[in-house]
Amino acid sequence: MDNSADSVERVDGNGGETRRDTTASANCSSSAIASGYRLFGRQASVHQFMGGGKAADVLLWKRRRVSFGVIVVATVTWFIFERSGLPFLTICSDVLLVVTVLLFVQANYAAIRNKQPQSLPELVLSEEMVNNAAASFRVKINNVLLMAHDITYGKDFRLFFKVVVSLWLLSATGSYFSFFTLAYAGTILSITVPALYNQYEEHIDKYCGMIHRKLSHHYKIVDESVISRIPRSLSKDKDA
Repeated sequence: MDNSADSVERVDGNGGETRRDTTASANCSSSAIASGYRLFGRQASVHQFMGGGKAADVLLWKRRRVSFGVIVVATVTWFIFERSGLPFLTICSDVLLVVTVLLFVQANYAAIRNKQPQSLPELVLSEEMVNNAAASFRVKINNVLLMAHDITYGKDFRLFFKVVVSLWLLSATGSYFSFFTLAYAGTILSITVPALYNQYEEHIDKYCGMIHRKLSHHYKIVDESVISRIPRSLSKDKDA
């Protein structure tokens, strides 16, 4: 027996066809991911790239009922807020009012039936978790403040130009679509696009690679002719 092969052949109970459980398939998939163009430069599967948890299962439709429920809830919410014509504050107040009344009736009904009321769930956070979250939040806030400082003081004109263009695009988009419509569209795209990409990964990566090469070529031309000529800093060096 050759021990160098990482495959095991198994015969089914009826003596029919053999089935080979191999680690070669995993090696082939990893080598396929490593070679060629992959979106976001990932080196793992789509499920692992998205965290590999319950959220990834929902986005990739491994839990079909939950994924379908997200679409239904998002559609109903969008219809209520966008098509009903009621103000946002009115809808939120009505929902909280209904929930409060239902909880009050449930609690009093349990007291009449001499049932033990449900205990209030307690949020437990360890000191290490809080410290890690605070440290991560502090680093991100400092990076944002440093970036804002460089933009406002003209230390990085390229970044300033990109921020201005991005904000202008957001402003133009917001003039055509409301916030709830954009949130609804983002929810639907996030629950459908990853699943479609996971199913047609090879074909999408192939065409995206072609588009990426063409865009990289055009961007290189624009960078050499326009962007590279833009000064990074508008402020003069005082020490010069």
